[in-house]
Amino acid sequence: MLTNLTLIVLIVAAALGFLLIVLFILANRHDKVVTSQGPLATLEALQERIEQRKATLADIDDDLEKRREALQNIADVQAEVDALARQKDELLAEWATMEDRRQEVQTVRAEMEEAMIERQALDGELAEKREEYLAVKERLEKAEALMSRIETLQSEHDALTQRVETMRDEVRRLEDAEKRVAELTTKAQEMESQNAGLEGRIAAKSAECDELASRVAAERELLTTGQAELSQIQAAIPTYSLEAKRVQEEVTTLEETREKLQARLSVLEEAIREKDGQVSGDGSASGDPLMELKEPPKVITELSKLPERGNALPEVEALRNVEIQLKANGLEYHRRTVRAFHTAMKVNESTQMAVLAGISGTGKSQLPRQYAKAMGIGFLQVPVQPRWDSPQDLMGFYNYIEGKFRPTDMARALWALNDLHNEEAVQDRMMMVLLDEMNLARVEYYFSDFLSRLESRPEPKNVRDDALRKDAEIELEIPKMLNPPRIFPGYNLLFAGTMNEDESTQSLSDKVVDRANILRFAAPTKIKSGKPEGTAVEPCALSYENWRQWVRSEALVERDRDVENHLDKMVDLMRGFKKPFGHRLGRAIKAYAANYPDVDGASVRDALADQVEMRLLPKLRGVETENMEREFAKLQRFVDSDLGDGQLAEAIGKARDEADASTGQFVWTGVTR
Repeated sequence: MLTNLTLIVLIVAAALGFLLIVLFILANRHDKVVTSQGPLATLEALQERIEQRKATLADIDDDLEKRREALQNIADVQAEVDALARQKDELLAEWATMEDRRQEVQTVRAEMEEAMIERQALDGELAEKREEYLAVKERLEKAEALMSRIETLQSEHDALTQRVETMRDEVRRLEDAEKRVAELTTKAQEMESQNAGLEGRIAAKSAECDELASRVAAERELLTTGQAELSQIQAAIPTYSLEAKRVQEEVTTLEETREKLQARLSVLEEAIREKDGQVSGDGSASGDPLMELKEPPKVITELSKLPERGNALPEVEALRNVEIQLKANGLEYHRRTVRAFHTAMKVNESTQMAVLAGISGTGKSQLPRQYAKAMGIGFLQVPVQPRWDSPQDLMGFYNYIEGKFRPTDMARALWALNDLHNEEAVQDRMMMVLLDEMNLARVEYYFSDFLSRLESRPEPKNVRDDALRKDAEIELEIPKMLNPPRIFPGYNLLFAGTMNEDESTQSLSDKVVDRANILRFAAPTKIKSGKPEGTAVEPCALSYENWRQWVRSEALVERDRDVENHLDKMVDLMRGFKKPFGHRLGRAIKAYAANYPDVDGASVRDALADQVEMRLLPKLRGVETENMEREFAKLQRFVDSDLGDGQLAEAIGKARDEADASTGQFVWTGVTR
């Protein structure tokens, strides 16, 4: 192909060269002819010929231009021919090198044919699988439809469950209404019988009225007589006026005498103050104002006489002694109640007292009394009076006339138990103070300051640091004494209180509720015989060191996820009731859980259930149950499911129902175990 193209190019070039030569010859010969004719031609002829030659030259120029362009194209074609020749050589070389690849392609082609055969087989299997897939897909669609139907049924079930709960509440209301109808029917019958009696009484009264009418006539006659006597008395009035004037003069004389006596009394009081001024700063004088304070009360005397124990008393054995002591006195308490009271006493660092509340006659006072006796703890019962309104009613007062401080048994016991300046103080013994019927008076009036002192106590290891214990000390009010005594209520002092609930008592303030474990004694479902069983263990004095061995830090449950999770739920529950609590109560709950005794299969969940009963439920007093139905339901589920205390959950539901049937305000009445 390249050879033929080259030949064509050469022929074209030769033809063009030959044509140029011919044109050159013809032009030369034509010039010679023109020259030979010379003058023969006329000017017009020459001019015509010149024009013809110019046209010929123009045509020749056009032909030359065309041929130049053809030559240029031929050069381009030649360059393209050269490039194609080189490409051919490269392709031939590449063709020689592609032989191996052609072999590989043939091999791949054979493999592709085998793969096609295998693919056809797989297509057959795929068709079968597709049919199976379609069947499975159809089943899945049916399953999804069933799931959708199940969800619809579940929502319908939830709605029906809610309606059932609503109907149950309605049934309860109807049952209560039926009971009330029955009661009203009974009352109606009673009133009918009373009505019959009243009709008889009306008849009797009618007879009495007739009799009274006759008596009225007689009284009218007496009235006539009385008017006559009145005229006589009016005549005697001037005489009585003179007598009244004389009595008034006697009253004036008596008032003057009273003023003189008051002046003499002021002189005597001033003399007594001068006598008090002679007393030195430490209270030493011929009449010591602290003489009665320094006399140990009977509880300390008896506590000092108790025999000491040779070795430490295990906590489990101590609780067993309490149970034996209770049975020996014909008392029966549930073990959960005894453990709860014991734990409430142990956590007196974070919770300053335990309150035993309930109706009269449920054994509120006997539990702390017999507990203290079995443990070897001193017991002082302080009956609260309705007139109490200041801390002086607890600690005592200064008698100005006698020039002495008149302490209470409680002040004397605290002085004999903990005062660092008292060399005879029995600091290694334990004592319990029971404020009996503590809500007869306003607790915040006489005990609020004392609670603040208890809360301000330093840690047990720092109680001897004067600077740290200063805020917790109770200063006795003794005038004109340079260094009045300060009493420190140490950790070997336990506080409990009983609280009756009737129309003569006061409710506890939030400050007391936040700082107390409140054990509520429910009304008994069955009256017990109270027959003593067995013999009590002879008590030995319980040392403060032995007691401290039983007390554990709240850090023991800090990393217990079970405790932390349940405490978080308790926080959320109380927030739902609009009764949130703070860090102090949260730490107190942890301390209670850490100190709960591990006896008789007790668990930390029992401790948390106790705290719901003793710390949270008292805070719900007065909550409108109708507005908090969902929160009460959540609280019951938490106590029943999470803490496993079905009896407490049932008691919460019962208290809520009682509130619905009466005032609508929740009042915790306790749980019967």
